[in-house]
Amino acid sequence: MENEDKSTSPSVRRSGPWSESKVREFLAEARMPMRLAANTSSGFPVILSLWFLPDGDDLLAAVHQDARIVKRLRADSKCAFEIAPNDPPYFGVRGQANAVLEEEGGGALLERLLERYLGSTDSELGEFLLSRADEELLVRLRPSLINSWDYSGRMREVQTR
Repeated sequence: MENEDKSTSPSVRRSGPWSESKVREFLAEARMPMRLAANTSSGFPVILSLWFLPDGDDLLAAVHQDARIVKRLRADSKCAFEIAPNDPPYFGVRGQANAVLEEEGGGALLERLLERYLGSTDSELGEFLLSRADEELLVRLRPSLINSWDYSGRMREVQTR
């Protein structure tokens, strides 16, 4: 999935200083969690962090079937996302998407995410998460808007950290 070359979706609006290939390169190399904003029944959005894997224009995550985010995304699939480091200089990718919850593939994706973020499935956390891999759902974000930003040029003095 990660290395597949998917054609550009004509329905995705793009903006920002980065080319499509630069956005794809950033997402492929990023090892920070994606911040996902979802709507709630109270009318206030919530934000949570999820490990992700790019798949063409889509972003994939795995969540346990009993997680609150599942209920929220089933009630309203519209969401927003951001992938950016916490430290300056600030840059990254954000956008809007529709989330699709898939019953198949969550466990396999979880294993790939453990490899991507922890380097291995061989850890206490990895063993715990994989022990319930058959209860994982695959969350597929289908972006309608992808926006990049990069403040590196105006933050040169803080790049030496």
